[in-house]
Amino acid sequence: MSLPLIPNAEARRYWLKLQGLSGPRGRPTRSGLLALIERLGYVQVDSINTVARAHDLILFQRHPAYRPRQLAHLLERERSLFENWTHDAAVIPASFYPYWRPRFARAEIRLVERWRKWRRDGFEAMFDQVLAQVRDGGPVLARELGADEAKNAGGWWDWHPSKTALEYLWRTGRLAVTRREGFQKVYDLAERVIPPEHLGEAPDREAYVDWACAGALRRLGFAGPAEIADFWGDLTAAEAAAWCKARLDDRVVEVSVASAEGKPWRAFARPEAVEAAAGAPPAPRRLRVLSPFDPLIRNRTRTGRLFGFDYRIEVFVPEARRRYGYYVFPLLQGERFVGRIDMKHASREGRLEVSGIWLEPRLKATPARLRALEAELGRIAGFVGAERIAYADGYLRT
Repeated sequence: MSLPLIPNAEARRYWLKLQGLSGPRGRPTRSGLLALIERLGYVQVDSINTVARAHDLILFQRHPAYRPRQLAHLLERERSLFENWTHDAAVIPASFYPYWRPRFARAEIRLVERWRKWRRDGFEAMFDQVLAQVRDGGPVLARELGADEAKNAGGWWDWHPSKTALEYLWRTGRLAVTRREGFQKVYDLAERVIPPEHLGEAPDREAYVDWACAGALRRLGFAGPAEIADFWGDLTAAEAAAWCKARLDDRVVEVSVASAEGKPWRAFARPEAVEAAAGAPPAPRRLRVLSPFDPLIRNRTRTGRLFGFDYRIEVFVPEARRRYGYYVFPLLQGERFVGRIDMKHASREGRLEVSGIWLEPRLKATPARLRALEAELGRIAGFVGAERIAYADGYLRT
């Protein structure tokens, strides 16, 4: 029996809608911002700031009225969000905190093994020492501890022992990030940061897998077991496949999704997905600069299948081997990726500096497309406080 088919155009529109990049926008309020993050599941936090922080650009592209102080309020005053780990550091709805408790236990096993491999004898004593310092002395920055300690060359990111202990205690749930100062994490005891109503008991593995798979599939719309497992970064593909198969014809159906090249692939979906995809609205025609860590493109395999767009961030690629640049942003126009741009915010000079733009093969820098790009760069300049846009000579690349 043939599977229901989701055509590629409908699959793109549905995915963009689920990602908050098409359809009606939520209210530009703190409650609307929280609802958006709950809809996405989490938003990755990254320290690199060439134009704007990754999380700020992600949220700005979905809420044009967004400003970073709104996120800070949710994190530091309302406590309706918390920071911890998915695939990387992320802001996560505080209501999900009980589901992070089993993750903390598993992280402890993994990180202790890594710690013992990288560290000298006696470093584990730092766990209790640092925890006691925070318990008795209150919130701390890493730089306030271990200023005189020697770093461990070749160790865990070359941190000093107290810094590593802070990160370990944070990753395993004993500490939480209470606020940031100059983007540096300020740590405190988790029970002094996380609201009491969210400090519930950890679910068992079966309940956790059910929550994680159901939440991933709802947010992805359609996905294979590997994509479902990858969404939160804490399941195996075998667990996701078993969960889906056990719920076929009840909470899950199988579908066929057409790729950008027309070749279909099998996926699981919620029963309403085929109809929802058919009814998804067209994406706005405007051109948008996305963060390299935008959740729309976090799974590069899915991005390639759906959009035919091969994207790679080159931060960790040696400069001589980079094809584009250190921190190149994807360009999304309507429902397709049209290129990428290398730029940075030179805050002291008040400029948004564009070094290079590469359009996808067979696309031209038409006057209409350049106007759309200029309008988008104007929006971003306004967001980051740049007074003007400066283009390098020969910025249009091939």
